[in-house]
Amino acid sequence: MSDRTATPRRPSDSEPARRSFAGKLQDTLAGAAEEHRANAAPAKKGRRSGSGPSRQPRRARLRLTRVDPWSVMKTSFLLSVAFGVVTFVAIFMVWSVLGAAGVWDSINSAVASIVEGDSGNSTFDVTDYVGMSRVLGFTLLVAVLDVVLLTAIATLTAFLYNLAAALLGGIEVTLAEDER
Repeated sequence: MSDRTATPRRPSDSEPARRSFAGKLQDTLAGAAEEHRANAAPAKKGRRSGSGPSRQPRRARLRLTRVDPWSVMKTSFLLSVAFGVVTFVAIFMVWSVLGAAGVWDSINSAVASIVEGDSGNSTFDVTDYVGMSRVLGFTLLVAVLDVVLLTAIATLTAFLYNLAAALLGGIEVTLAEDER
């Protein structure tokens, strides 16, 4: 006989806590093993063509019952700031290209020929109304407002989802492994 079965061990003070932890761990692992067997059991619908036995991908049905509003707020803030920066840079690039292409000079000369006629003395300048500084200032204002509004709306949506999920149970999602 081995030493394990021949001589009984004396439990120490910490061993009952270990046994309860070990028992809990064993119960958890047994439950996980049963769930794994249930998910891995192939359906009896039919076999795929090919060599060897076919195995269906494992599936897990999960329910999204709560979304953390704080993480939604942080994520939406970061994404809306990125959207604001992209918008600002895009408007800057468009206005720079329009200026380099001579669009503003063409507009000024067209308005001058319509308003003044052949005299050529026009004081109209389109860049006074839609100049780079005005447009970029307006774009910056809109970008800041978008950051605040999108962050607030996303956070409010997370709170509303949590309320609806508490009442209705949330969104059920089925996840499956890739077939290989």
